[in-house]
Amino acid sequence: MSPFAEIELSSLSNFQMIDWIIVGCYLSISLIIGILVTRYATSMTAFIGAGRSVGPWLGVATMTGTEMGLITVMYMAQAGFTGGFAAFHMAVIAGSGTLFVGLTGFIVAPLRAEKVLTIPEYYEKRFGKDVRVVGGIILAAAGILNMGLFLQVGAKFIVGATGLSFDGTALMNVMTVLLILVLVYTVLGGMISVILTDYTQFVVLSFGIIATTYLAINQIGVSEMQVAIAEGMGEAGFNPVTTGGDFGISYVLFQLFAAGIVGCAVWPTAVSRALAMESPKAVKQQYTVSAISFTIRFLIPMFWGIAAYTFFFNSSHEIASMFIGESAIDDAGLYAMPAFLGQVLPTGLLGLIVAAMIAAFMSTHDSYLLCWSSVLTQDVVAPLSKNELSNDQRITLTRVFIVLIGAFIWGWGLFYEGNDRIWDYMVITGSIYATGAVVVLVGGLYWSKASRRGAMVALLVGATALLGLEPMRHGCIALIAIVVTIDVEYWQQEVTSSVVGLFSLGLTTLSFITCSLALPDRPNCKEEQSSDA
Repeated sequence: MSPFAEIELSSLSNFQMIDWIIVGCYLSISLIIGILVTRYATSMTAFIGAGRSVGPWLGVATMTGTEMGLITVMYMAQAGFTGGFAAFHMAVIAGSGTLFVGLTGFIVAPLRAEKVLTIPEYYEKRFGKDVRVVGGIILAAAGILNMGLFLQVGAKFIVGATGLSFDGTALMNVMTVLLILVLVYTVLGGMISVILTDYTQFVVLSFGIIATTYLAINQIGVSEMQVAIAEGMGEAGFNPVTTGGDFGISYVLFQLFAAGIVGCAVWPTAVSRALAMESPKAVKQQYTVSAISFTIRFLIPMFWGIAAYTFFFNSSHEIASMFIGESAIDDAGLYAMPAFLGQVLPTGLLGLIVAAMIAAFMSTHDSYLLCWSSVLTQDVVAPLSKNELSNDQRITLTRVFIVLIGAFIWGWGLFYEGNDRIWDYMVITGSIYATGAVVVLVGGLYWSKASRRGAMVALLVGATALLGLEPMRHGCIALIAIVVTIDVEYWQQEVTSSVVGLFSLGLTTLSFITCSLALPDRPNCKEEQSSDA
């Protein structure tokens, strides 16, 4: 960090006491909701599935509230700040993928028709208990790693927007407070609490997004943004596949899988909303309408990131060098957008926007905590238990897992030192599960020859996506260099997370098809497995 950064950054925010009061009032309302709905979380279906009674419009609001989380705002703003207008390709892919799922019901509608609470539960119905347990373990591990940086990134937004000290103590304290708030109402109310708070957060967030975008355009101007990106990034700021740009062809191709299908049709926090809907028809309506919000949730934060780049690009040399160039502070791409908002938004409105972003953080965090804890309970512990778990035991166990997962991500967020972009980190950690899951779900739902052993192999092979994380990629290349003489630096640049992800997807698909054909299920195999469960 630059020696002048501490002083300058603390002065970049208009955040005052009235803003803290606004934030405090909002958080109090969220906690009250969590406490009041406790009485309704009396069964596991109610706790993690809201009684399967959610209508289309509430479903759209809660899905948007979940998927438009602060983590989304931050990693898409980072993409806009570092990649310019070229980052917009991800928004187009995400919106198109969600619309496709809505119009066709691809994966999610037949899953809802199966009346399952989790994706691994479907694995058991189709392939057997052992596939469910293995799938549940991989899903939970991937999901917990996936949300491992949520607290850290959310805290960085608050630190940047409010002008708090950038030292480690401030960051840790904010992470702790955020975690406690989410744990309280998620542990108490389960999915009912999550959906109701998501609705409130959707309303607050929608207003905050509109107001912030208007002010960004008013203060910066679209033409100024175009000029800044052109001067600072050249063609790479507009064309995602240009040579030497921030993305590339392999990156765009992998986004077709990650942002286009996985993000809406396979990722459990989105699918859990589908499984809580009142009917398969309502699921399709939910996704069709949500295509708009899935596009917006990418576009607007990217736009803010571009506005932040323009703002600092045109600032004094000392301020600009804090965020742009070789002497920029650590995680400049993450801190830039909240620091920009803290500078351009007036007192009062800034507090409302921070409250909206905390709302966005909470709406994502609560859903993820509930999702992964319920998977551990329903898909790992319960199937392995010798005795049937009661509703009370399942709810208690889920609550324990929520707290344990929360403690893990607090520590992971403090100590993980990978240099992946936040979006890339999330795509790769998510792909540990999703690569195998998308192949198994498509095969199980639409291919009669899909077999138990094919599904098991696909889930295990899909976990190779873990090698896409920067420390893993670089470590593997370094090990290869011990045996074979190679240009380590060159291959570390060429073997990107997207390349690893595409390879893992191809290998998983091939393994699934080959094993299913070579090792088909015996007659009545699934019936036998079901009776063993």
